[in-house]
Amino acid sequence: MEYNIHTLDNGIRVLHIPSKIPVSYVGVVLDVGTRDELENESGMAHFIEHMLFKGTEKRKSTQIISCLENIGGQIDAYTTKEETYIYSVVPRRYTLKAVDLLSDIVMNSIFPEKELQKERVVVIDEIQSYNDSPSELIYDDFEEMIFPNDAIGRNILGNEASLATFDSAKLKAFTNRCYTANRMVVFALGNLKFDRFVKYVEGCFNLHPSDNKADRKAPSVYSPVQRVVNKDTYQAHCIIGNRCCNITSEDRYTLALLNNILGGPNMSSLLNMAVRERNGLCYTIESGVTSYVDTGVWSIYFGCDEKNLKRTKNICFNQLDKLCNNPISASRLSTAKRQFIGQMLIANQNLENVVLNVSKMVLHNIPLLENKKVIERINQISSEEMLSLSQTLFARDNLSVLTYIE
Repeated sequence: MEYNIHTLDNGIRVLHIPSKIPVSYVGVVLDVGTRDELENESGMAHFIEHMLFKGTEKRKSTQIISCLENIGGQIDAYTTKEETYIYSVVPRRYTLKAVDLLSDIVMNSIFPEKELQKERVVVIDEIQSYNDSPSELIYDDFEEMIFPNDAIGRNILGNEASLATFDSAKLKAFTNRCYTANRMVVFALGNLKFDRFVKYVEGCFNLHPSDNKADRKAPSVYSPVQRVVNKDTYQAHCIIGNRCCNITSEDRYTLALLNNILGGPNMSSLLNMAVRERNGLCYTIESGVTSYVDTGVWSIYFGCDEKNLKRTKNICFNQLDKLCNNPISASRLSTAKRQFIGQMLIANQNLENVVLNVSKMVLHNIPLLENKKVIERINQISSEEMLSLSQTLFARDNLSVLTYIE
């Protein structure tokens, strides 16, 4: 993949991915997320993401909303444990207009008290909506369970008590502390002249240089946890999982391939075949990996009738035991590699996801590898590597389990 990177004098990195398409994906990603909140700031990173659209020194909230929508563009934002994204897609001729808007809301938001009061209600409603979705909520509760008392385990949305304490001054203090030039990447994907893009970004994002790096505490020592929580829900919901490797680990490709075999998006995954196809015990069963800069989370999720809960858990454990005790055959591994590489190539056709993923790698100084190099690494993975990782990650004594029952 072709790309261009330039670092401005103030430390902002500018990323451009050339593509001959009639639109431009333009955005800003900041090395700022839930992990950067102080104990009394739970939910603030996400709340600020909402408030960025509520007014700047020169634009009202209605002007921010209409600025790109009136020319057929879109603007969006989201917050993770470690990043904040604000990005847009616009017809190519309006690329610089998008840069101007993004710089304004990132650097000049004023967080008006009147808008803050309204948005607090919106976020509380978002929290309540999330609480009504146990299949989503359980992931956050699981991370909180395996990262106890760590900022990385904190719910991104925060809670009503913490939201009630936020005011304009506190939001400005957070952005002054965290929205610094060295923690920012401005990115674009499209048919642009890189030099012109860099020059315009330099003119718009005129922040002072800073060496204020993210100051994040390493997660505490992991101890497996087994927990059952009573919820007012028709189904039982369950997550089985463990901490895993970080986003730069040498094991990340082995883990991705192993997870894909176990419970990836394929109907032929081990879990889908064993739980759904052979036994018809549930509609959704999957496994996934979330990687952070210094740790990660691997997990299996399923929802089922409570009477099938024990049996479904046992089938999951049995599949994990097989991976721990038996090397994957050469033919199965070869098929799995073809499958995974095909999925990767298909995913690369989603340009929005591509630019968001690449900008994240640039943000965290992760080397960008061409598809050819990634495919070479995947093809080098051996059954011995898979077995060794399985024995570490899937050993029953290392697993945590969170279950929702009625």
